[in-house]
Amino acid sequence: MIRSITLLFAALVSASTLLMASQAPAPSLEAAGKSAATLPRLRSLLVSHRGELVLERYYGGARAAQNANIKSASKSVISALVGIALSRGLIKGLDQPIVDFFPELAKDPDPRKRTITIEDLLTMRSGLESTSGRDYGAWVQSANWVRYALNRRLIDPPGTRVEYSTGTSHLLSAVITRATKVSTWQFAQDSLAKPLGFSLPRWIQDPQGVFFGGNEMSMTPRQMVRFGELYLNDGLVGSTQVLPQDWIAKTRVPRGRSRWGSDREYGYGFWIRDLAGHDAYYAWGYGGQFIFIVPELQLVVVTTSRVDVSAERRDHLGAIYDLVEQQVIPAVLPRAPS
Repeated sequence: MIRSITLLFAALVSASTLLMASQAPAPSLEAAGKSAATLPRLRSLLVSHRGELVLERYYGGARAAQNANIKSASKSVISALVGIALSRGLIKGLDQPIVDFFPELAKDPDPRKRTITIEDLLTMRSGLESTSGRDYGAWVQSANWVRYALNRRLIDPPGTRVEYSTGTSHLLSAVITRATKVSTWQFAQDSLAKPLGFSLPRWIQDPQGVFFGGNEMSMTPRQMVRFGELYLNDGLVGSTQVLPQDWIAKTRVPRGRSRWGSDREYGYGFWIRDLAGHDAYYAWGYGGQFIFIVPELQLVVVTTSRVDVSAERRDHLGAIYDLVEQQVIPAVLPRAPS
C-alpha cells in the first residue's frame, strides 16, 4: 500500500512538473533585449527573422542613425567585393596568383610567394607571417602597408594553415583596386552599398591611397543587417543579383582553424561555428561588432559595442554568444505543437 501511494505521488509530481513546463512562457525577444541592456559595453542589438526586423534596441546613448566602426567585420565586406569582382570577370579566378597584381613578388628571394593565390588571401592561408597582434602597430606605421605585408617571411607553405592577419586582407583591397581600376571604396559604394540602399562612408587609406582592407569601415546597425540579409537571400536584392549565389555557398565552407580562434573555423572572410545546434557564419569585429547569419532559421543578429583601448574583453564576447544562443535563437524557434 505504501509503495502504491509513493508511486502515485511521484506520478502526480511528474505530471504537475510537465504541466508547469508547458505553461511556462516561451523565451521572448523582449526578454533578450532587456538582458542585452545589462551588458555595459553593448550599444545595439538587432534581430532580423525571415526578412523582418523583429527586434531593434540601442544602449548607452547609441542611436539608429549613428555609424559604428565595424572593425574587422570589414574583412567580410572585402570578401563580398572579391566575389563581385570575380563574377564580373575583373579577377580571373580564385586560383589566380597574386603575383599578377604584385609583380614585385617575381623578385622575392622566396619563390613560394609566387604561388600565393587570391583564395589563399581570402582564407588567411597565404603562409605569410601575420601583421596582426603584436605586429599590428609596426605594420600600420610603416611607409608602405602592401610592401610590408608582402615582405613578411613565409611561415607555412601557401594554401595550408590559417594564420589570421589583417595585412592579408589589406592585400585583397589592393587587388580590388588594381583589378577594378577604381578605389576599393568606390567599388564598394557602386557594387554593394547602392544596391543595398545606403551610402558607405569613406574610411582610412594607407600611405599609397589603398583603402584599409581589413578594418575601420563604418555602417549603421541597420545597414549591417542588410548586409547579412544579402547572404540569406542568396545574393539577391529584389530581382538584382548583387552577389553570386555560388559565392555565398563557398563562403560558408570551413577552410581551417586559426590560433586566434581555435573554437571556430574560417571561410571566405567569415568565421564559422555552431550556434545553439545550428550552423552559422558571421562577421566579427574587435570589441563585439557582429553580424551573425543562421541560414536554417533565416536569422540575422547584429550587435555593436563600445570599443575600448584595452585588450578585448572575453567576458563581453562570451556574453554576446550566450545572448544569441540562449535567448535570441530560442525566441525565434517555432514552438513545439501541444
